[in-house]
Amino acid sequence: MNNIIEIKNLKKYFAVPQGTLHAVDDVTLSIPEGKTLGVVGESGCGKSTLGRTIIRLLEPTSGDVYYNGENIISKSKAEVKKLRRDLQMIFQDPYESLDPRMNVSRLITEPLIINKLYTGNGEREKVVSEMLELVGISEKLKGSYPHELDGGTRQRVGIARALALDPKFIVCDEPVSALDVSIQAQVINLLQRLQESKNLTYMFITHNLSVARHISDIICVMYLGQVIELAERYELFSNTLHPYSQALLSAIPVPSTHNRRTRIILKSELTSPLNPKPGCRFAPRCIHAKPECFEVTPELKDVGNNHKVACHLV
Repeated sequence: MNNIIEIKNLKKYFAVPQGTLHAVDDVTLSIPEGKTLGVVGESGCGKSTLGRTIIRLLEPTSGDVYYNGENIISKSKAEVKKLRRDLQMIFQDPYESLDPRMNVSRLITEPLIINKLYTGNGEREKVVSEMLELVGISEKLKGSYPHELDGGTRQRVGIARALALDPKFIVCDEPVSALDVSIQAQVINLLQRLQESKNLTYMFITHNLSVARHISDIICVMYLGQVIELAERYELFSNTLHPYSQALLSAIPVPSTHNRRTRIILKSELTSPLNPKPGCRFAPRCIHAKPECFEVTPELKDVGNNHKVACHLV
């Protein structure tokens, strides 16, 4: 299967008064065409920074990102602008990501204007109508402004805007976290239908493992800027190896009074992502940690069945 995205040793550091913050630290992974990579982890683990760096909304500190074999990182800003048609993003907060001064029609036509597509107003209006129908928004709402729409409809506008350029790869940055549960299901089902009909490839960022399990083909678990476990969905949930991943899975609510899951309670303080020392960053919170865990940084190794884990205990 062709990998539409390949990431090699990608790093994104931020200089802050206290030192260097390692937001994304030496990430290597790939995403097959037409599939969904779910990226999960606690807030602040680097999920969103990874997504933004892959499509160069943020410039990487080092490393490479290949899109269909082409190194995005080595391209100029003008060349990246041309690639932007293929690489889009759906943001977490639809209200913050939509310009309040633009109505729905203008929000969807804006990327067409920027990329100089469909120069006639009639052609653009046709695209707007097609996008609204595609994401399930009534034509009568195209003159509405973001503040006049509910959260689910606003997020559908964000999806329509991302799809207007007919992209091949979309970073979905927690696109349902701000929505009610019933609306979450509608948006997730919409994304899945669009993926099937248009052969889209997603990176789906979420802190909700139940959502990741539903939509993802492959799941990547991140902790303080590093990938600590990577496997296909069924393999990860049936054979969870990293202690941190086990703790995350134990927190998923079970809708049963008879089959309760034993919660793994993480204690101690988070390791600082500022100037991190060698060793496993999860070690201070791990009940299985041994001296080696505090001294040597574990490598992400394949343990079979395309299952990779960064842990000295495995």
